[in-house]
Amino acid sequence: MDEIALREQEESLRNQVAQLSPEARKQYYQLEEQLVKDPDTYAVLNYFFAAGLHHFYLGKTARGAINLTLMLIGLALILFYGWILLILVCLIELPQLFNSQKIVRKYNIDVMREVLDELKDTQQNQTI
Repeated sequence: MDEIALREQEESLRNQVAQLSPEARKQYYQLEEQLVKDPDTYAVLNYFFAAGLHHFYLGKTARGAINLTLMLIGLALILFYGWILLILVCLIELPQLFNSQKIVRKYNIDVMREVLDELKDTQQNQTI
């Protein structure tokens, strides 16, 4: 997804939030604050991309565990061609490093959408 599409999605969600009642908006911002991720933290963790720490930060524990396991196996077997495994993991994960801002922004937009949908569902259930 390109930058313009992300910006448009984010703007659309912000407009929907602005249309909420003051109480619902307050609830939205409280939930959003708890769930959104900081791009700078993700970027720092991404420098350890072979270990997969950035995946754990975004809640992708399976992928993070696979990265961490492959890195540890590669380190344990470094004298027996484990370095090839380390290079492969690095090559697979390197694009994450260069796209970290976009990845976190997309994640945060998804969080915004989920929180907004949850609030709308709660409001609809209360009116019924």
